[in-house]
Amino acid sequence: MKILYHHRIASKDGQYVHVEEIIKAFRKLGHEVVIVAPKIAEHSEFGSDGGWVDVLKAKLPGWFYECLEFSYSFYAFFKLAKAIIKHKPDCIYERCNIFLLAGIWAKKLFKIPLQLEVNSPLYNERKKYGGISLDWLAKWSENYVWRNADRVLPVTKVMASYIRAVGVPAERITVIPNGVDIDIFTPKNAANRAPEFKDKLVVGFVGFCREWHKLDQVLDLLAKVEQGNLFFLVVGDGPVINDLKVQAASLGIADKFKSTGLVKREEMPYWLDQIDIALQPAVTPWASPLKMIEYLAKGLAIVAPDSDNIQELLSNNNSCLFAEDDLAGMIEQIKRLIESETLRQQLSANAFTTIELLQLSWLGNASKIINNFELLIINK
Repeated sequence: MKILYHHRIASKDGQYVHVEEIIKAFRKLGHEVVIVAPKIAEHSEFGSDGGWVDVLKAKLPGWFYECLEFSYSFYAFFKLAKAIIKHKPDCIYERCNIFLLAGIWAKKLFKIPLQLEVNSPLYNERKKYGGISLDWLAKWSENYVWRNADRVLPVTKVMASYIRAVGVPAERITVIPNGVDIDIFTPKNAANRAPEFKDKLVVGFVGFCREWHKLDQVLDLLAKVEQGNLFFLVVGDGPVINDLKVQAASLGIADKFKSTGLVKREEMPYWLDQIDIALQPAVTPWASPLKMIEYLAKGLAIVAPDSDNIQELLSNNNSCLFAEDDLAGMIEQIKRLIESETLRQQLSANAFTTIELLQLSWLGNASKIINNFELLIINK
C-alpha cells in the first residue's frame, strides 16, 4: 500500500515522536510512505521548538497569526495535490491540527480514503491555555475535519467522546493509544545501570517538569524517609529544575538528586533503566502519555492519577493510582512503593505484560490503521 502521510508539526518533541514511529512502523510492515509536511522539524534536534513559526506566533496579533494558520491550508492543499498526482497514493493518513483543512479537501477532490489521527481537542486546549481569537473559525474548522474524515483515530476513549459530541458516529471512530517500539524499549536491563545508581532505589520523572507536577513534594518525602539508598532522578528539563536543586541542597540531599537536562531520544531506554519507581504526576484529561507507555514497556513501578484516560491503560494491577488532584495521595503511593520491594516487583511484572495484553506497540497501531484502510478501499 502507498500511504500519503500529512502533518503540520514544526517542533521536534513528543508529538514528532508519534509521527516518526508510525511512519517507521508502516514501512516496517512493507508499505510505502510519502510525506507531505513542513521541513523545519525534520532537520532539527530533538527538543527544539518551531523555530521561526514560534517567533511569528509570539510577535503577531492572535487573529493575524490564526489567519496565517488557516491560509496555510491552501498552500498545503496544493502540496498534497502535487504529491497525489505524482505518487498516486492509495490513501491519506493525517495528524489533525487546528485550521488545517487541506487533507479533507484533497480526499474529496481525488476520492482517496483518509484517516485522521486526533491527539487532543485543540480548540478546547488552545482556548483554555493559549487563547483563540477567531473562535468561530477555529471551532468550525476542527469540527469540519472530524466530521469529514473517513475514519477518526483518537488516542483515548475520553478524546473519542469529544468527537462523538460533534456528530461523528461511533462506527467511524477507532481508539488507538500511543505506542512503543518493543524492540528498543525492552524490559529493564540491570546490566545497563550506571555506577552512580547502582544499589540505589531510584524514583524517576521523565519530561518537562513544571510547578503543577509538585516534584518539590517528592523531594520533601525523600528527605523524610529513613532509607539511605533513595535517589530522585529527573530525566528532562523545565522551569522548576533550579528550584529543585536549591531545595535538595537545603534539605541536605543534594547528593540524592540529579537532573539530566534534555536527552536525545535514542538515549531514553538507557535512562529508564536507571529508574525503579516512575512518576506520572499530572496529565491533561484526554491524553495518552507516551512516557507512561514506555514506563510500562520497561516494566517500571508506576505512580499515576486515576483519571479516566489513565485508567484506560493503568489499574491497581499494574500501577499505584492516586485520586486525581490528590497530591498527598501521590506521595502516599510513592511511599508504599519505597517500603515494599514485593509490590514493586509485582507491578513491574504486570506492567510489561500490559504492553502485550493491550497491543501497545507502534507496529500494532500501524496494523490497525492498515486494516482500516483496507476496509475503506474495499468499500469505496
